[in-house]
Amino acid sequence: MAGEIPDLVALERTGTGKGAARQARRDGMVPGIVFGGDKDPLPIQIPFNELFKRLKAGRFKSTLWNLKVDGHEDVRVICRDVQRDVVKDLPTHLDLMRLRRTTKIALFIPVEFINEEAAPGIKKGGVLTVVRPEVELLCTAGDIPEKITVDLTGMEINDVVTISSVDLPEGTKPTIDRDFVIANVSAPTGLATSDEEEGEEAEVAPDEVEVVGQEEAEE
Repeated sequence: MAGEIPDLVALERTGTGKGAARQARRDGMVPGIVFGGDKDPLPIQIPFNELFKRLKAGRFKSTLWNLKVDGHEDVRVICRDVQRDVVKDLPTHLDLMRLRRTTKIALFIPVEFINEEAAPGIKKGGVLTVVRPEVELLCTAGDIPEKITVDLTGMEINDVVTISSVDLPEGTKPTIDRDFVIANVSAPTGLATSDEEEGEEAEVAPDEVEVVGQEEAEE
């Protein structure tokens, strides 16, 4: 994984059950649980404002975190679920899973498109249509890529980017076992409309109209 693994600071939560969880929320905390890794589950709580800021920043569930809980060894975790209030859509509980560096995990990785200025199709007015802004990859917990890079150099109108045409980060592979589309360069709307109109006009030639008129006149 490029870059440093970010810290996620939490407090150990005393007590379990709905009563303890409600008390944590009243104290401005979001209760949670850390599980997996051949260890007992650890009840935790995270300040609501801190968690809300992290969620708002995006990619919370696809980020590998270094969980720091006072009195416990740091451990790498990934979020498996964030429960939210059905009315306010605010976080009410989260589940974190402990990971080893060698653990294989499927994550959605964002796609970045570069060199649009070097794509002839876009220069001609073509439009980059992104079908998959994220691609689910199977990767190891110790080497999660930040992004997938797609180079648009040389792309013409109607060209398509499929997963097989992309250089994936080392040690990763798609979870979908087929050559799916990530993006394409489509014709500009005006050009597409013009082509359709020309096609419609070509279906009925002028001489054909005249012939029909003559037959009707003779009748």
